[in-house]
Amino acid sequence: MDKHHHNPFASKPAILLLVLGVFFVVNAIIAEFIGVKVFALEDSLGLKPFNWNLYGQAGSLNFTVGVILWPFVFIMTDIINEYFGVKGVRRLSYLAVICIAYAFAIVYAGISLKPAAFWPGSFVDSGVPDMQAAYAAIFGQGMWIIGASIAAFLFSQIVDVFIFHRIKAFTGERRIWLRATGSTAISQIFDSLIVLYIAFVLGPQHWTLPFFFAVATVNYFYKILAAIVLTPVLYWVHHIIDNFLGTELSEKMRKEAMGISEDAGQNDSAGISG
Repeated sequence: MDKHHHNPFASKPAILLLVLGVFFVVNAIIAEFIGVKVFALEDSLGLKPFNWNLYGQAGSLNFTVGVILWPFVFIMTDIINEYFGVKGVRRLSYLAVICIAYAFAIVYAGISLKPAAFWPGSFVDSGVPDMQAAYAAIFGQGMWIIGASIAAFLFSQIVDVFIFHRIKAFTGERRIWLRATGSTAISQIFDSLIVLYIAFVLGPQHWTLPFFFAVATVNYFYKILAAIVLTPVLYWVHHIIDNFLGTELSEKMRKEAMGISEDAGQNDSAGISG
């Protein structure tokens, strides 16, 4: 009997998919929960307020803390796309959405449980007068925001994998930066517009359209800048994966991800350059 038959961890592609998939899903879940906090980028970096003015609206560089992690989710999307194709990204995206919904369902169940008599006032000395109210406020994000983020995430992922493969069809194995940044640049237009429109225009806050477009524009350019800054990380992760898989297996997986057979890919470049 084949000793590897009952040991999926003997397969390098299986190990790679497990590591990438776990990192992808966990980062998506964490980004959803920490995103309830809004921070001032200029103050955090010790800079003077940027004071943008767009569409007749003014503001500073304030973002949800989730923007720290979403760029890494974008990187994972491109890497999973590179080695496991459209189906791999879509399945992991669906899994991430299911896990996010499950996590929020458990959190809402936890919020609804009656707190012990001593617990609400247990952190008064730390400046928290009511722990039950704080717990509900931090973890119990509104359904408009949850629904908006899930819808935006799914749609932008679908757009991202499509654009990624269209670009790679023209560039081949070269120019990783182009297909990664290009797919992110287009997909994040939809992500920025969908999440803010559902959560804050249709939602209870009823933002005006000029303010909505101004905030969406600022958020979009932040994401693109983050994607560009993290491009070296993308190349670094590719290098680690290719060393782990070996040249032959890496090339085979990347061709299969693009739907290219071994015979049809004889003349393709095996290396990655950019």
